[in-house]
Amino acid sequence: MGFRMGIVGLPNVGKSTLFNALTRTAVAQAANFPFCTIEPNVGEVAVPDPRLDRLAELAGSKSIIPTRMTFVDIAGLVRGASKGEGLGNQFLANIREVEAVAHVLRCFADDDVSHVEGRVDPVADAEVIETELMLADLESIERRLQTLARKIKGGDKEAERQKRLLKAAEAALEAGRPARTLTIDEDDRKTWETLQLLTSKPVLYVCNVDEASAATGNEHSRRVAAMAAEQGAAHVVISAAIEEEISQLDAEEAGEFLAELGLEEPGLDRLIRAGYDLLGLLTFFTVGPKEARAWTVRKGTKAPQAAGVIHGDFERGFIRAETISYDDYVAHGGEQGAKDAGRMRVEGKSYVVADGDVMHFLHSG
Repeated sequence: MGFRMGIVGLPNVGKSTLFNALTRTAVAQAANFPFCTIEPNVGEVAVPDPRLDRLAELAGSKSIIPTRMTFVDIAGLVRGASKGEGLGNQFLANIREVEAVAHVLRCFADDDVSHVEGRVDPVADAEVIETELMLADLESIERRLQTLARKIKGGDKEAERQKRLLKAAEAALEAGRPARTLTIDEDDRKTWETLQLLTSKPVLYVCNVDEASAATGNEHSRRVAAMAAEQGAAHVVISAAIEEEISQLDAEEAGEFLAELGLEEPGLDRLIRAGYDLLGLLTFFTVGPKEARAWTVRKGTKAPQAAGVIHGDFERGFIRAETISYDDYVAHGGEQGAKDAGRMRVEGKSYVVADGDVMHFLHSG
């Protein structure tokens, strides 16, 4: 399991260029005019994790299977999208289907690339899209409350819970705050997620800068960083143009190119890490002679549920998990060395999986 991240932004901010680079494909038509992306393009990428390669090396694994992440390139929103301007309604519906939103903001000046609002101001751009999503949510809440009225009259407890949460979201939105600023009780979490409010999605601001600013950022990206800090949101600085060039190179050439630019790693790596942090995800591994494989779960996941990510039967018949931390696995030269050193732990149903755990699940049936 990875997760689905929607790439949104105004037209001509570099969304499709970034998508092409991230997925190493050219399925998204990057063109200098609005609405060049008419259907949401979906691409899967392997999540880079050098730990997996090291584990495979130590175990002599025949194959390496990374976890995967899905990017959805959603066409450019414009002012008035909540009222159907541009291709608004279609794209707003696409956003409901993702778990997080990467909001690409133009942080570069280029006379050859037009701006739909006629200026370069990433903070104002962010406000345009946030406003459209908030207006769309208010409209959605109004419709939902009307449809719930009959169920509530019939004594439907779940409908009452939905109404309570919708009213809380409505109050926040009317006060100018997105739904994600609300604190939701754990008991309400499942219902809250079914509401699929656009502004409830966690947001990662992606500052698309020119090549010269890729390592240090610029005045525009620093303004975005300040805005993100105020909101308690995350941000990353990426040059979509650089990422597109890197995607065409082999590993050695890419490394040399990055070094010349003063960059330690591709923007993809930073983007995925930021996305993982945003959604509270972590990675555990299963390792053997046949394959070394990475798996993604949410922080706080217990051993039986982690086993269930591999196969439902593993969760239902869970007995115990044999667990070695990544550091111990490497320090002692693999599974047998870690066992000999007493570094393998036997964990039960209450064990909370830690990032980097190398796990073997014992189950019945």
